Amino acid sequence: MTELSSLDQKINQVFAGCVVRKDLVKEIRGNAIVPSYVLEYLLGQYCTTSDEDSIQSGIQSVKEILSQHYVHKNEAELVRSNIKEIGRQKVIDKISVTLNEKDDTYEASFFNLGINKVIVGSETIKKNPKLLVSGIWCIAEVEYYHVEDPKVVPWLLTSLKPIQMARSDVEGYKEGRKNFSMDEWIDFILQSMGLNPEVFSRRNKFIQLIRLIPFCERNYNLMELGPKGTGKSHIYSEFSPHGMLLSGGEVTVPKLFVNNSNGKIGLVGYWDCVAFDEFAGNQKKIDKALVDIMKNYMANKTFSRGTQTMGAEASMVFVGNTSHTVPYMLKTSDLFADLPDKYHDSAFLDRIHCFNPGWEVENLRSEMFSEGYGFVVDYFAEILRALRNDDYSSDFNQYFTLGEDISTRDKDGIKKTFSGLMKVIFPNHDATEDEIKELLTVAMEGRKRVKDQLLRIDSTFDKTNFVFFKTNEPTKEIPVQTLEEIEFADIYYGLEATKPSKQTHEQNGDTQGKQAMLTSSPEVTEKPLEEGHKEIKENQKGCSFNDLVQPYLKGAKKLSITDPYIRNFFQQRNLMEFLVSVVKINYPTEEIEVHLVTIQDEFKGDKQEENFLKMKDSLSRYGLIFTWEYDEAKTIHARHIETDTGWKISLDRGLDVYQNFGGDAFDVLTYLPELRACKAYEVTFIKLGK
Repeated sequence: MTELSSLDQKINQVFAGCVVRKDLVKEIRGNAIVPSYVLEYLLGQYCTTSDEDSIQSGIQSVKEILSQHYVHKNEAELVRSNIKEIGRQKVIDKISVTLNEKDDTYEASFFNLGINKVIVGSETIKKNPKLLVSGIWCIAEVEYYHVEDPKVVPWLLTSLKPIQMARSDVEGYKEGRKNFSMDEWIDFILQSMGLNPEVFSRRNKFIQLIRLIPFCERNYNLMELGPKGTGKSHIYSEFSPHGMLLSGGEVTVPKLFVNNSNGKIGLVGYWDCVAFDEFAGNQKKIDKALVDIMKNYMANKTFSRGTQTMGAEASMVFVGNTSHTVPYMLKTSDLFADLPDKYHDSAFLDRIHCFNPGWEVENLRSEMFSEGYGFVVDYFAEILRALRNDDYSSDFNQYFTLGEDISTRDKDGIKKTFSGLMKVIFPNHDATEDEIKELLTVAMEGRKRVKDQLLRIDSTFDKTNFVFFKTNEPTKEIPVQTLEEIEFADIYYGLEATKPSKQTHEQNGDTQGKQAMLTSSPEVTEKPLEEGHKEIKENQKGCSFNDLVQPYLKGAKKLSITDPYIRNFFQQRNLMEFLVSVVKINYPTEEIEVHLVTIQDEFKGDKQEENFLKMKDSLSRYGLIFTWEYDEAKTIHARHIETDTGWKISLDRGLDVYQNFGGDAFDVLTYLPELRACKAYEVTFIKLGK
């Protein structure tokens, strides 16, 4: 990177010494198989600066440290030999400790170095109890001292330093937050997660932020299911030294909760977040006793050790891959369909506070990773951990009230998700009414997704009306819907009594049951056109822009399009796609004239003109006469389409309605716009000359 963005400049100014350039992790990783927080810990010692010379010097220092001290498994024998010959050496390794009751000693095992039964003092264990549970990454100094007694291990641990910050400056963090707007802060946090905020929609940014809540909210139960390759588990293995990712999604009661034979507490007693990877899979063998204990823990934060009840604060995260599309699952079963049978249980699933829609997240591509600045992750992890002590769940009460229909368990889920989002985005409790409304809506949708699927699984659950009210307008409902409820309305509701009204469909631009996107549309009686207003949600699919406006174009001989932003290639592609849909209406028996008013691109005006000429030549063969003019004064801002039949279609985003989808020749989205994720936009249909 040569020139810093305005956001990166502000980040370096406000949080100097606490941030690092995120692309450096890949540069120094090499073949070291260590979590990102280990590498960023080292980068944080040498590269927390924006000065390029200092960064390069720091990178070299970190590479030398890794080269000299990180133990590769295939070089372990050589490292052990060096320690024997030299006498001592510092190593970077994952270390775990067990208690040898026979000898009344603690014994350490080095994961990569391959040495065991290294004596550890009790004081070290008191300071670092996680050594006893799955182990932690450390910088350790090891000595070799051989004696004749074969019972004595020659390896000595002379010092041990966990790779994580000793303390966190929460007040300084909160003070620094005041320098950023909400949008800037969200982008900053995404960069801290290693992601490029420029390629994520606002809704997808919130999906990423929800993944952080288990680190800052105690006893938070989160589930995320979706396709492979979307980064569901990455955050729980790489982001924080306080999180534990269990591969395979299978674990025993003693490992997770307590071993009744020796009284040893399991993972929930030591980690802030325990995540189950590959949680889905119908063929997995699951211990019913584990499920029962987990139900109690997720509901009451307690578990039993014989006759004694114990408590813990670890949040539980369940991530897994789906094997079917969302509409298929809704048509045949439910969105929890891929879970093992013993977890496909209404009592277990009702404990989930938020169901994150992993199917909305695109597969991670190279351009999705950040090259900007973000918090050194162990610094940020310590901040999030400190915020677990605070409660932000009542911050919305000054502005909003939840509907009376919402149960206590539903409210708990909503409040915990809302509290977590507030901690991540507004740690100073300073969100405005509109900002709180946005966060509360996200939180309610996450819980509503759980409850709506429970209705399909267990008929004893009552349908809940997820609404909230302004505190000063207690009679005016603000409804909340999940995105899949809007997209697939005709199959989302399993019971006739729960189907939405026609009015609800029309409010969401879904007048013909868009869940049948890949099947031929049923014959419908053409209705008279009416004035109206439609809102499309961010990430919504199944609402092709062309299908939305096409009925209002029929019979027109002339169209005028006003849109100042037809400059970039994707905007011109959208225009061409729209014009092709106009051809479909009229070809082969009719001709139509379409005139565009736009603004010429300041830097690529020649290419813009060239593309318009190509459109004109191609479209003229099929009865569409395309003309255009540039507004030289550059005063146009409104975007709309007008027809000679008296209709004006007002477009708040113009033709720029789709999120970036690449446009590759072998991408299905290139050919089926109804499957593309939309940006949030609004369309108003106005009859002129009434």
